[in-house]
Amino acid sequence: MNNFLKFFWCVITIVLISSCDHIQNKQTDTIKSGTINISVDESFKPVIDQQIAAFEASYPAANIVVHYKPEAECLKDILHDSATRMVIVTRGLRAEEGQFFDNNIGFIPRWEKIATDAIAVVVNNKSTDTVFTFDELKNLLAGKLGKKQSVIFDGLSATSTVRFAIDSILKGQHFDTSVVKAAKNSQEVLKYVAANTDAIGLVGISWIGNPEDTAQVNMLKKVKMAYVRCDECTDSPYVKPTQLGIETRRYPLVRGLYYILKENYNGLGAGFVDFLQYERGQLIFRRAYLGPSKIGFQIRNVKIN
Repeated sequence: MNNFLKFFWCVITIVLISSCDHIQNKQTDTIKSGTINISVDESFKPVIDQQIAAFEASYPAANIVVHYKPEAECLKDILHDSATRMVIVTRGLRAEEGQFFDNNIGFIPRWEKIATDAIAVVVNNKSTDTVFTFDELKNLLAGKLGKKQSVIFDGLSATSTVRFAIDSILKGQHFDTSVVKAAKNSQEVLKYVAANTDAIGLVGISWIGNPEDTAQVNMLKKVKMAYVRCDECTDSPYVKPTQLGIETRRYPLVRGLYYILKENYNGLGAGFVDFLQYERGQLIFRRAYLGPSKIGFQIRNVKIN
């Protein structure tokens, strides 16, 4: 009996110590400290790398472990992986997803748009096809323009770029898989287009639109961004995916960038979200040549003598 009581009190002691450690660890997860896992759409790796580097430099006790994946995998993580605190993708929560969270964890995660992105149409530097209409892109993806050119995506399924093409360009039609090809990721799309004259790539502007990024400037010696017609513009109807084209929506292939945060207290996820949507984070989006959504940068027409 004495041995049993000793064993019992040892177990109780271990449980109490473990509980105290758990509480203590949870308390270290503040808006400026702790460790969290987040999943991010691979299309945004260059700009999110910059955001995390700036945030962690400002708060050395903070550690954001980022996993870059196709969008659908990120959404699976936020829905089913308890370790994933936050995702950054190209859409917010759907109503049924919000209900799923409410039923299972007792609250609906926060989500909101934090920037505007564009999908760049990229061609080989030797290509003479540098101007496209929306209908031409649609027919190209559907295989109605022949088999001479191939369109390269960052994956044939599960990526946000593929979803955008299906929803916003094809609008119900199907890919012609003899024309549409898949690369491993956005960087591999650019490498493929750089090596093949007849290839056309679709990538997020974060990978190719920053003239201050040395790697992107070097890649622009091998590929170039094509123009897409703006059907609503009265002047200069063919537009490149520049920051001006994104902000004014003159460039037609634009999409939002959203966070979804599975946190119902002010932890490190909330701290990182605040960083993204306030001045410093918004300026980083602007410096990466995306369109910031939270700070109103004005566009004015000026006349220079």
